[in-house]
Amino acid sequence: MEKIKSLLPMLPYWRELNEGQRELIAKGAFFRRFEQGEHIHGGFGQCYILRGCIRVSVISAQGREISLFRLHSGELCVLSASTAFNQITFDTYLTADTECELLAVSVETVHTLMKSNVHFRCFMYELLAERFLRVMPAMQEVLFMSFEQRLAAFFVREHDRTGLTELYMTHDQIAQQTSSVREVVARRIKMFAAEGLVEQRRGAVRLIDIPALRALMCK
Repeated sequence: MEKIKSLLPMLPYWRELNEGQRELIAKGAFFRRFEQGEHIHGGFGQCYILRGCIRVSVISAQGREISLFRLHSGELCVLSASTAFNQITFDTYLTADTECELLAVSVETVHTLMKSNVHFRCFMYELLAERFLRVMPAMQEVLFMSFEQRLAAFFVREHDRTGLTELYMTHDQIAQQTSSVREVVARRIKMFAAEGLVEQRRGAVRLIDIPALRALMCK
């Protein structure tokens, strides 16, 4: 309990809560840990990512999955938009991209704060708006870009985010991130390798020609 209380000031809206609301958060907060690839579910309305990365996606009735964006350490994740907003009737699917440690807040606590604290409610609306802004590029890529462009864009974003030229990801993992399937990813990476853009390694892809990949994504 004391460890949880020591971490609560990390919540971005903490300063806007009164003492009673802080006690409410303390009682409704708990730790959760998820292994890589595990579906994140159950028992909480939002979580602060202490360590790891969460992939957010939507899944159609036919089972097709489209990755929307990823959240990293230090970011707040709402388990389900409908948890906080009655007007929203669809949910996203959350997967632990890496092993994750989360500081979670119960659904009941989120509901209570939405009703009792205008600053918290405004924060949640702003968070939702920011998340929708992240969704738009992903939807534009799926709708208007070829897979060749999407894969190049993914490689460039990972390089820009991490500063690394070697991505330790399997074809399955890349397929999940690019809303595709392993066979298509493997075929396209083989073509990129033949063109001198990347080099295939066991469990990894080495990016060789970043400028060419950047030009390809904008073609």
